[in-house]
Amino acid sequence: MTKVISTLFISADGVAEIDPDWHFPYFDANMGRAVAEDYDTSDVLLIGRETYDSFAGAWPGREAADGEDAPFAKQLGDMRKVVVSRQPLTFTWRNSELISGDLVPAVTALKADAGVSGVLIPGSLSVVQQLLAAGLVDELRLLVHPVAACKGRRLFDEGDAPYHLAVT
Repeated sequence: MTKVISTLFISADGVAEIDPDWHFPYFDANMGRAVAEDYDTSDVLLIGRETYDSFAGAWPGREAADGEDAPFAKQLGDMRKVVVSRQPLTFTWRNSELISGDLVPAVTALKADAGVSGVLIPGSLSVVQQLLAAGLVDELRLLVHPVAACKGRRLFDEGDAPYHLAVT
């Protein structure tokens, strides 16, 4: 069965809504390598609409500019992108498709698809939260920044029961 991997940049106090003021000062070569490994082991990106809009607004232009990050931009463009949205979307980036119905059965089907080698959720906090609650995230990779953000959306909000995780 295919693994679903969530990779999130997160502050020491649990904020996973990225603010450039606390994210970029700590993004370094080690984080870059970790992120690259995540993309290298997956062939499907599962993202929410906001993440899609952000990625589609940046990466196709970087690919076309043929700068130093053009190979990574091409890799992203070539990947299958499954976008979660409650509203219809017009896609501007190749290899993009919409999940407009219930997320859980759609991801269950992706996990069971023998043609899918790995599903990566970069960011997309609300998607990750829904899939964690449904028990469909196989790995949660947290790139912890040494900062207390103090404001923003947290990965784990108040809930009914604890999530038991294992460090690997």
